[in-house]
Amino acid sequence: MTLAACEAQKSENPLSPSVAGPIPGVEITAPQMLEPSQGARYKENQQPIRLAVGNASSNGVRPLYYTFEVASDSGFQTKMFARSQVQPGQGQTSVTIDRLEVGRTYYWRARAEDGANTGPFSTVQFEVLPRAQLGAPPLITPINNQRTSSRRPDLVVGRSERNAAVGPVGYEFHVALDAAFSQVVATGGIGEGGDTTTFTPGANLTADRQHFWRVRASDGETISDWSGVQGFITAGASGPPPAPGPPPGGPCNSSSAEAIVACERSKYGFMSHGDMFNFMRAVAQSLNRNGISGGPFGILRKQSGTNCNGYSCDVLCAGQGGSQRQWDVLGDIDGAQSPGFAGPHTLPGIRVDACEIQ
Repeated sequence: MTLAACEAQKSENPLSPSVAGPIPGVEITAPQMLEPSQGARYKENQQPIRLAVGNASSNGVRPLYYTFEVASDSGFQTKMFARSQVQPGQGQTSVTIDRLEVGRTYYWRARAEDGANTGPFSTVQFEVLPRAQLGAPPLITPINNQRTSSRRPDLVVGRSERNAAVGPVGYEFHVALDAAFSQVVATGGIGEGGDTTTFTPGANLTADRQHFWRVRASDGETISDWSGVQGFITAGASGPPPAPGPPPGGPCNSSSAEAIVACERSKYGFMSHGDMFNFMRAVAQSLNRNGISGGPFGILRKQSGTNCNGYSCDVLCAGQGGSQRQWDVLGDIDGAQSPGFAGPHTLPGIRVDACEIQ
């Protein structure tokens, strides 16, 4: 009789592990589903994924713990992850799940329980996106070495192909003087504009010259391959204004060095590097023939970097070594190619090279 009374007293203690079945009157609330939130989307590189709930509450005296489950179906027939008896944290409770297969929708749920009573499950849907795939953008215009109407042509690309794992896309443009892109002359980035996106270089490109361009796409994490390369030819530059001196083709005679340079420049349209070599020789000869102060003038030997037949494309010289003087006579050699006579420049601001008097 005494033993039966002890057993009855023990089973009535709500904290006793031997209590079986729900305790009347005890209610446990559903936990607050914190992360993933409803409809959340995770990229592959955001795994492993953390499941977190705001702690439930109970009017009972027994401590709570938690059960977490993840399934590939809303009925939780195919469970991918399950963990029970998870001890609560301060204010919220979480677990980290194993890596999930990408490109699928999942469901997760959680509930609190005290060993005798269980609270309701709360269920949330989320998605693990497929591996990001972002294609190179197609080049629309200019292509096939077409001549543009401007030295700042509009470069137009189509929309890159992508999957759901790719975010908002921007495009990176490169323009170069060679198909290997070792001489890049313009770059820029711009956000996607819809089915087509247009980029315009910020400055004039070299006139009447073949250029090459390419583009790649990125969402800040995933970067596409470069597009194919296309070429185009820029519009020609307008010729310089008429200069003092005789008609083109005749001798350039004047007491003004500036007038002589302008006269020789008027004999050409847009000059190739070979034309610039002939122009520089003619200027030096005309300056010497007219006895312009500072001479005798020559062309400056230059075999490295940009040069015209092994000589400077825009600098005339007089003297050798430490006494050498130099004059700039052609501005923007790949642009307007405007004539001038700026100088003389002397050491230490110049690089001294052999001056060949004409």
